[in-house]
Amino acid sequence: MALLGAAAGTCLPLRAHATARGSAPVILVVGDSLSAEYGLARGSGWVALLEQRLQRQRPGARVVNASVSGDTTAGGRSRLPALLERHRPDIVILELGGNDALRGLPLATTRDNLRAMIRASRDAGARVLLLGMDMPPNYGERYRAEFRALYTDLAREENTAVVPFFLAGVADRPDAGQHFQDDRIHPNERAQPRLRDNVWAALQRLL
Repeated sequence: MALLGAAAGTCLPLRAHATARGSAPVILVVGDSLSAEYGLARGSGWVALLEQRLQRQRPGARVVNASVSGDTTAGGRSRLPALLERHRPDIVILELGGNDALRGLPLATTRDNLRAMIRASRDAGARVLLLGMDMPPNYGERYRAEFRALYTDLAREENTAVVPFFLAGVADRPDAGQHFQDDRIHPNERAQPRLRDNVWAALQRLL
């Protein structure tokens, strides 16, 4: 499950590399329902749209979507080692943390899990792109600020790429309601191209 938010941002600077394994990279996406096409027609989510664009520019490129609706950072952390061994990705995109907040888990636990995932990916030879999230206003501005900062601070500490707010241009627009499903939690098909573009802007630097 993903959350509405209102903290738009741009990608932080990162070092550019050529992929270490050639011109046809493997990208592993580990996320929750935002990336698992919850409530969407198969093939219409941002991950599928990203793969379509990537294949046009890098023939043979492959995107593995290992996202699970309802997943937490603890779940992602436990699943990651097997995914890294099986798919040997060049780049890992981490889109997790919203469900931790919904369940009231300590921010320190979320941070520790994400840090472990970043380091495990790096140890496996992959670069990492971290997708940041926000919480609804009713969680209080102090908590929201700490939650948002978790992603950017962690990316800075671990010297990894980050999109500070994955839902920028979707959840923070005046007509946001038209870009979400009836539950007002999950973006609809109209929003998926923008989510892809938010990721693509940072991903290009890693490629």
